[in-house]
Amino acid sequence: MQIYLARNNQQAGPYTVEQVNQMLSSQQVLLTDLAWYQGMTEWKALGELTQGKLYFEPEFKTAPLATETVTTQNTATQARPSNISKTTFQLASVNQRLIAKLIDLLFWLPLVGIQIYIVAQDNYEKVLMALEKMRASSLSLDYQAMESAQADFAALLPVSLDTIQIISFCTLLMFIVQAVFITKYGQSIGKKIMKIKIVDAQSNDKVGFLRVFAIRTFLFVLIISALPLFILFDLVFALNEKRQTLHDKLAKTKVIKL
Repeated sequence: MQIYLARNNQQAGPYTVEQVNQMLSSQQVLLTDLAWYQGMTEWKALGELTQGKLYFEPEFKTAPLATETVTTQNTATQARPSNISKTTFQLASVNQRLIAKLIDLLFWLPLVGIQIYIVAQDNYEKVLMALEKMRASSLSLDYQAMESAQADFAALLPVSLDTIQIISFCTLLMFIVQAVFITKYGQSIGKKIMKIKIVDAQSNDKVGFLRVFAIRTFLFVLIISALPLFILFDLVFALNEKRQTLHDKLAKTKVIKL
């Protein structure tokens, strides 16, 4: 079987099944790359053919005789569709995206929960006053006042300062992990679990750091941290034909199934 691959409207190949699997394992070839072999009517994402696996096992393999090899390759070259850009991916459903988002938000719940507790207990102004006392005492090097301010601040919290520091560290670590995953693979942990991926809205290509993380993810996290109900407003945009949320539109991205 002779397999042709394409990325960014550039075709390559043909390759054997074994060569494709070797390139998949070494990440020379991505699941979002397009593939075609004789018998297919259009180009498809390689991940669609492998069903999301990093191993391609076609339903059938054609092994032409040695005397027919040149003829077969020439026929395949003429038969394969030339217009790659018209190939479309199946968009991720709203349910898939919502579940993926909820999974991602689970990592933020402990830290957000502490903030909600402080506000719900009408301690917000007291917390700000305690923090201001801590700042002023540290500037004046008044260690006794600093200890008193720290004690006042700790008394307003639902858990100990050590626990909050551990939660904050774990949250920061998870934020870094998510940044790496989204930038490298176009998938957060939630999206990886749901087998969906962020791609460019027009070309279906991998999206750069600035758009996929800084604009689409980091900015979104800042907004929902200040306005939690914004997530509902954002999801309304996912009901359009292209299923693009507001942060998708800002970053010019979309989410597809693998």
